[in-house]
Formats: sequence, C-alpha cells, structure tokens
Amino acid sequence: QLQLVESGGGLVHPGGSLRLSCAASDDSFRIYSIGWFRRAPGKAREGVSAVNFGGGSTVYADSVKGRFTISRDNAKNTVYLHLNSLKPEDTAIYCCAAESIWRGTMALDHSGYGFWGQGTQVTVSS
Repeated sequence: QLQLVESGGGLVHPGGSLRLSCAASDDSFRIYSIGWFRRAPGKAREGVSAVNFGGGSTVYADSVKGRFTISRDNAKNTVYLHLNSLKPEDTAIYCCAAESIWRGTMALDHSGYGFWGQGTQVTVSS
C-alpha cells in the first residue's frame, strides 16, 4: 500500500512562495503518476498539476499555469510543487495522489487516483 505524506504548507503573504513536498513510503512510487489537488472551503476539489512517472510530462490547471511548477526526484521518492506569486484564492488544503497510468490532460481529474495523502494547508493572506 503506497503511502503519501505532504509537507511544506503554511501562511504566506500575497505574492509569496512555498514549496510543497509529497514523499512516498517506498520505491514503487517511481512507477506512478502523481497529481496535486486542492480544496478550498465551500469549493469543489480542483486538480492543480500532475507529472508522469518519469517526470517528462506535466500538466497544469489554467488557474496556476505560469505560477506553479511540478517536479519529481525519484531517487528521493518525492514530488514537489513550487508555488510562486501566490494569491488569496490559492488558499486551500493541498493533497497529492498517485495513479498507475498517465492520462495527459485528464490527469487533473481526481477519479483515477487510488492513493492519497492527508494534505497540507496553504493560506495566503496579508
């Protein structure tokens, strides 16, 4: 059973940056595509970004394109999400998830993901 643990959330001012990490429990992580999702209070879960197992393919939601960057280090069993130029509307709980295939732009659809972390809170406020 693959386990995922997120970290790196916190309180940041508008325009600030954070780096979120998604660490996996074992090396099987390397065969999975990883997605980042967020849920803000009163809103539906939103796919933010995803990366395929090798790190060569990525996808971003329009709302974060140009501000967020996803990357992975398979030697460390970790995927990162770099959040730049943060806005108050980025405030949410951010979760990572794993699935065994790469669905391209459909990787932002949460329904295919079988393993989920608990999430880390990101709050953007002045």
